Amino acid sequence: MRDLVKNLNELCERAEFEVSWYLKDLASGVAADRRGKVAVPSASTRKTSIMMAALAAVHAGKLSLDQKVTIDKRFQDNDSGTFQHLTPGFSISLRDAMVMMIIVSDNTCTAHVVDLVGLSNVQRYTESVGLTGTVHRYGIPPKAAPDSSLDRVTTTTANDQGLLLELILKGTQDPEVAAKLQCTTALCRLGLDILSWQKLKTRLPSLLPLGTKVAHKTGTGHRCYNDAGIIFKGDRPICILTAYTVDVPDAVADGTPGFAAAYQLIGRMARLSYDELGGRA
Repeated sequence: MRDLVKNLNELCERAEFEVSWYLKDLASGVAADRRGKVAVPSASTRKTSIMMAALAAVHAGKLSLDQKVTIDKRFQDNDSGTFQHLTPGFSISLRDAMVMMIIVSDNTCTAHVVDLVGLSNVQRYTESVGLTGTVHRYGIPPKAAPDSSLDRVTTTTANDQGLLLELILKGTQDPEVAAKLQCTTALCRLGLDILSWQKLKTRLPSLLPLGTKVAHKTGTGHRCYNDAGIIFKGDRPICILTAYTVDVPDAVADGTPGFAAAYQLIGRMARLSYDELGGRA
């Protein structure tokens, strides 16, 4: 783990933007981080806690997984996901809205889920499960001039997202941990499954062996590109890795677009962790 942390930090030090990360070896229980408590724009990694708040509301009997959600035009003025392009007025289940919110980061579905749970309830839930550095500020990010000021965006920390992912993973087997998430083990398993169905794979999974299971949520904001997930080898979870980049330039010195440089960095971090903690294929 010591050599792995050194290698991860060396990658980050060479980057032309700021990077924060959190890593936990699930076999040994050893964790490490770089700027792990520093608040950063969460972008769509915020949606993991929104999903869990919705699942908690289901467990409390306030919502139902199969209740109908009718897509409202007022929530389609956004630039993430697919439902923004569809004809409004059709209905899907709350379960399916959460699936789309996670696997293609659909902001129309996110807005509906937040509307049903209540933004203040999402924030209270987030704090209640121990995410002390995460602040939810909206259902859909304001469509205005790009602004990553921390007092205007939803923020989180690399450590917060690592903690949440670990609770979800443990909650799939341990009823007491599931109860801390205000869920059942079955609801935690659903949450983990949804994260593992992620279709946006250009970051954490990008350099892993084909077919590697990663339960994760990406996030893209103004000059920030993030990913937070659980990396498996076969069916065995080997580590939790969360990675956040900020102040990413349009292009780095060698001409590579900044977003591609951030993607490549996160992919290399994941591969280093996979090889060191999971063994080579």
